[in-house]
Amino acid sequence: MATLAEMIGGAGTPGTFLGLDRVGSVGAAADIVIFGADCATPYPWVGAYCAGGPTAIRAGSADYAGAVERVNFDLGGPLLPPGVRAVDAGDLATDPDDPAGNRARIETATREVLGQGGVPVLLGGDDSVPLGMLRAFDGAPITILQIDAHIDWRDDVRGERLGLSSTMRRASEMAHVERIVQVGARGVGSAGVDAMEAALAWGAHLIPAHEVSEGGIARAVDLVPEGARVVICLDVDALDPAIMPAVIAPTAGGLTYRETLALIRGVAVKAVLAGVDMVEFMPERDRDGIGARTAAQLLTTILGLIGRQRTGA
Repeated sequence: MATLAEMIGGAGTPGTFLGLDRVGSVGAAADIVIFGADCATPYPWVGAYCAGGPTAIRAGSADYAGAVERVNFDLGGPLLPPGVRAVDAGDLATDPDDPAGNRARIETATREVLGQGGVPVLLGGDDSVPLGMLRAFDGAPITILQIDAHIDWRDDVRGERLGLSSTMRRASEMAHVERIVQVGARGVGSAGVDAMEAALAWGAHLIPAHEVSEGGIARAVDLVPEGARVVICLDVDALDPAIMPAVIAPTAGGLTYRETLALIRGVAVKAVLAGVDMVEFMPERDRDGIGARTAAQLLTTILGLIGRQRTGA
């Protein structure tokens, strides 16, 4: 049976996101550079449980590979506007036993992309992966928009302070992080009262998932300063498990695709999308590729928003 890609005439480079050009270096001259990292600082007792996430998300885009000129009705125009170059640099080498090296490689790669004037798009990997990326933005203030089922403000877990449950806590300690807006927390997670109080005391803005349908999207967008450089930290468990089963802790009441896109679109209207990470995808938990296709569709539209900002379209 023919694939959808074959039926609609798709092509492109096999194995890359959307069939985009594959480049051998994240430092390639491009408007958008995609690269992956399977892990950064995994807890030793858990391991790199999201390894393979970047590969799965790329596979989720296969039906639309080589089709960047076709209309994306989430954007009302082509996937990428004419003149925008987006490339895929593949995955960085990571080792669960070398967390310091993993973090350094992610940071170095992000700096290379930024140094060429591009927008880094990082695919993960567990939620410790964004820390290296966020460190690389130290040249100017940034606002973090975290879309996540968890707030990740634990100070440490069994002595580990750089793991997946501490990402936003560590980000808050970076001098260039001036604001953190967190959308989507719900249910019972790892955070205790102390973590929530620490987040609020620092000044983080928390909008739980149950408030999203009650004006929460507009409030989150209002909290982003006009003209800010925004880094989106998107944990796919923010999405409802009905459309995103490929996560470690499926929790009812998550964001819909439409809500997530409305939030990101609203931010893109008033601020600069300076970087994106999409993490916590667990391939073995996916069902019939539903999660991978959802993640790929969402990321495709985010790339289109970035491309439109680059060209003013």
